[in-house]
Amino acid sequence: MFHIAERHAGLLLTMRMPGRAITWMFAALNTVEPPVLDRETTRLLEGDKTWYEQRLPVVEGRIRDRLGELSGRLGDADWLDGAFSAGDLMMVAVLLRLKASGILDEYPNLSAYVARGEARPAYKRAFDAQLAVFTGKPPTG
Repeated sequence: MFHIAERHAGLLLTMRMPGRAITWMFAALNTVEPPVLDRETTRLLEGDKTWYEQRLPVVEGRIRDRLGELSGRLGDADWLDGAFSAGDLMMVAVLLRLKASGILDEYPNLSAYVARGEARPAYKRAFDAQLAVFTGKPPTG
């Protein structure tokens, strides 16, 4: 992602202040994503364990802690730091993993944030291209 962001204007906000976008990239991967991945691991690999019913709420509580902080930071803004950046791209990618869980719906501003990210034309093109790799069919747009 960093490699791409360095080569596309705007993804690091401005080249004079790229640190803000980079900070959000790290926050997505090192603060928000770990409990999300822990939930997936818990559900996929530990669902048959006797302690699963006690563990899942604890893991989901950690996710809610992170989402509460992120939701407060985002507030009613469209993007994390003003204009769309690589930080938003990474954060949306991480939050998408929660979409089917229903947890993201508890934070309307984060749900709207993810929807804005998915609605971006570049996202749609990238998603179609990735889907084409898996299905063997050419992209539709």
